[in-house]
Amino acid sequence: MPVTLPVTLAEINRLLPHRYPFLLVDRVVEFEKDKRVLAYKNVTCNEPFFNGHFPGLPVMPGVLVVEALAQAGGLLTQLSRDPEEIGNDTFYLVKVDNARFSRMVVPGDKLELDVELKRRIRNMAQYIGIARVDGEQVACAEILCAAAR
Repeated sequence: MPVTLPVTLAEINRLLPHRYPFLLVDRVVEFEKDKRVLAYKNVTCNEPFFNGHFPGLPVMPGVLVVEALAQAGGLLTQLSRDPEEIGNDTFYLVKVDNARFSRMVVPGDKLELDVELKRRIRNMAQYIGIARVDGEQVACAEILCAAAR
């Protein structure tokens, strides 16, 4: 079945096991099967991590930006699968390489998650992710995820 864009929260909830407060993708707006996905995370002042990171100077933790990229990668994999394969296993983040952070992500930002599939090996997928705000790169990383049944 072809993917209908945008992929909204209801469909994301069907494809990923994450839930609030740890679901970090709100919408998928671009998709190329087995190649690339562009997703968004709307960063609001109500995010629970802002209570402690940092009071009076809220900044989205870099590890959560990387997690958002990994979740977008998971959506790329799930959207690329045959419908009967969805839900047979869960993908786990197993490795992050070359993570770089170049700008803070703050409340009000729309985090753009641009993720490309670099390669697939058996039950693993390697992604290259770039996070942007207003077209400006804020972070990037190579991410490896593995499936477990």
